[in-house]
Amino acid sequence: MQGKNYNSENSSISPGIAVLFAEIIIPLALPKNYTWSVPASLQETARVGCRVEVNLGKNKRYAGIIKRLHTDKPDFFETKDILNVLDVEPVVYEEQLRLWEWIAGYYMCSEGEVMAAALPAHFKLSSETILVYNEEYGDDFSALDHDEYLVGEALLIKKELKLTEVQQLLDSSHVYPVINSLINKKVCFVWEALKQTYTAKKETYVLLNPQYDNEEELEKLLNEDKKLQRAEKQMELLLSYLHLTKTEGEVTKPNLLKKSGATDAQLKGLVDKKILWTEKRVVDRLQYLPKDVKIDFELSADQQQALVQVQEQLKAKSVCLLHGVTSSGKTQIYIKLIEELVRKGKQVLYMLPEIALTSQVIRRLQKHFGGYIGIYHSKFSQNERVEIWHKVKTGELKVILGARSSVFLPYQDLGLVICDEEHDTSFKQQEPAPRYNGRDAAIYFASLFKAKVVLGSATPSIESYYNAVNGKYGLVELAQRYGDFQLPPIEIIDTKKVEQKDRSKVMLSPQLQQAIKEVLERNRQVILFQNRRGYDPYQVCSVCGWIPQCKYCDVSLTYHKITNKLLCHYCGTTYPPVHICMACGSHQFVQRNFGTEKIEEQLQETFPEAKVARMDIDTVKGKNAHDVLIQQFEQKRIDILVGTQMVVKGLDFDNVDLVGILDADGLLHFADFRVNERAFQLMEQVSGRAGRKQATGKVVVQTTQPSHPVLQYVKQHDYKKMFADEIDKRKHFAYPPFSRTIQLTFKHKFREVVERAAQQFADSLKNKYGDYIIGPAEPIISRIRNQYLMELLIKLPRDTKTILQCKADILDQVAILHQEKRFAAVTIVPDVDGV
Repeated sequence: MQGKNYNSENSSISPGIAVLFAEIIIPLALPKNYTWSVPASLQETARVGCRVEVNLGKNKRYAGIIKRLHTDKPDFFETKDILNVLDVEPVVYEEQLRLWEWIAGYYMCSEGEVMAAALPAHFKLSSETILVYNEEYGDDFSALDHDEYLVGEALLIKKELKLTEVQQLLDSSHVYPVINSLINKKVCFVWEALKQTYTAKKETYVLLNPQYDNEEELEKLLNEDKKLQRAEKQMELLLSYLHLTKTEGEVTKPNLLKKSGATDAQLKGLVDKKILWTEKRVVDRLQYLPKDVKIDFELSADQQQALVQVQEQLKAKSVCLLHGVTSSGKTQIYIKLIEELVRKGKQVLYMLPEIALTSQVIRRLQKHFGGYIGIYHSKFSQNERVEIWHKVKTGELKVILGARSSVFLPYQDLGLVICDEEHDTSFKQQEPAPRYNGRDAAIYFASLFKAKVVLGSATPSIESYYNAVNGKYGLVELAQRYGDFQLPPIEIIDTKKVEQKDRSKVMLSPQLQQAIKEVLERNRQVILFQNRRGYDPYQVCSVCGWIPQCKYCDVSLTYHKITNKLLCHYCGTTYPPVHICMACGSHQFVQRNFGTEKIEEQLQETFPEAKVARMDIDTVKGKNAHDVLIQQFEQKRIDILVGTQMVVKGLDFDNVDLVGILDADGLLHFADFRVNERAFQLMEQVSGRAGRKQATGKVVVQTTQPSHPVLQYVKQHDYKKMFADEIDKRKHFAYPPFSRTIQLTFKHKFREVVERAAQQFADSLKNKYGDYIIGPAEPIISRIRNQYLMELLIKLPRDTKTILQCKADILDQVAILHQEKRFAAVTIVPDVDGV
């Protein structure tokens, strides 16, 4: 189903038509797409999905995407001409343009914002100043000073110069006064040129002069060439080259120098003697395995039954939810489904919520699908993303494993979408717009190809499970762990009964310490979960109760011992450590909580023989950092792994016998209607890391509320009871899935302004939507990055007409509010189906 025309009879229109117009998406937050005219000279090359260079405003140039070609002249403004067509072939297909339009409409943002998120940066061209010579000035430079004369002469010869070339010419970075003077004297003028930043990667290859392809000539060279025999290092380098050609085929310069231990100069010597040649070639940045499908496992009886049921459900429904307990072997079922599609020549999108998961899953999938599979996520460089983009667009890659942004790739013939850990909040984009849910966008995107979708989870979202039990989605249950291992028993420890000398929060209870000790003695592994990073999440003056806070946000500062800094986790501002209370002058502080960094330190003190590692956003910043840490744990080079949510999500470790949840209370105390659902999902997912290949797994949960209903559901591994309890409450209070929510966040640097704006906005909607509005009210954290916040929640009935009308009314009211001078600077952020 290769890209078709979008809303147009023809993807390009013959130049016989007098006036042709193009609706173009540019990467700006414009409320509606702007229209340009297509000059006759470009009408043959202008096609839907191609990038074009356009001018907007006085002199700003952008690369936009043609969404629609038509002959309807705009009524209220004169159109400008497209300046240039940048592509021979479209860079996006019709299905992508329809996805962009749907995301913009559903999530209340602009198509330009979706385009900015969807395209790799190298497809979005950047402006670079270019000086163009003014032919009318002539060649009399007598009125110019020395520097101006040099630049004028260069412009006369070259006709145009980049800013960087002027800097090189004058041997100075301070060239603006010279340029300004030349512009004022009309010697030149400025042109904002668009520059494409993607460059193909090139590698230097080393080749033997064809003269020596003949065995006799080569032998003569090696045995009789006196100059070569005197240059021992060059001879060694040549012999290394000949050896590499036999073992590896083609030889690259870096590989040759590394394996021979030679230098650039020695290689240059052989090149100068015309024995070896070098040439640059375009190469892939990402290395791929040979294309091969190799399935070397058999499904268990339960898995085979689930696979057949999924296939049956997908015959009647477009979406099927696979609800399988942790370690039930869902991934093997996915592999069987992927095999079927790849053998048919179709493409598969395999979505995961976290980059951390992709590294472990990719090794499993590469084993079965080799070079048919590629990865796409935000840790890749922009050049790498462009290469993957092209391989997906041409159909060369059949399986893409990626996070939420992988839904934007230009699939040629999508046949199946697998959304694993579909409940995970990481599928929802928070900042900036578009604030889309990758799972829901993928379901819509798949429908454009008539492709099928499999959602998988041990703890499905309430909305997905509700859709499944009510027949909108297919439902397949996999209730038994692979290999018939039992789900691990859960021990709940009441930390109120654990005495602490300093009355601080219990980090490692005696029971948990004993359990860790026993596991380590068996040469098995431990995972400990705490959803707070840093060393001390906050410290309190023990005399007056003062807490160090960020000056830009209304939040306490977290102490990070490794950097010896206090850090705001909302705006990223760092501060020096505080030793004296700013309120009373006391130097007595107590720590009220603990983060992963402090736990790591405590574990190293308590278990000095154990190898301890930490997995949080502070320790896994590089592209391959996740993978390195996960492989070290898989290879048993780490005994205890402590981490945040990253250790929870679908990772599969054979040797973990103990999982500890160090502070369950921190998961149960959020002011959010989803708090119980989220807490159950996190704790059940964490507990699922234990005893995956052995019957010895155990989970320890530390809490001050051992009788909390959610903890009882977790202890019994009873998702259905949790669902039944939650769905009753949601129905009673009209929360999703029984309503659709739109949360509006108002931001401004003055509290009074944002309060008045939010109240006026709410009042304007109350006549029509009064029964559905909650607020406005201050959120728990009422100031972030020096912006005061107010929130307004609208809970709408599941009626498409009402929802569409409300979205239109909200956008109208935003425009009306911004026309008032006092509210012009108030930012209003809509979040549809927020998490």
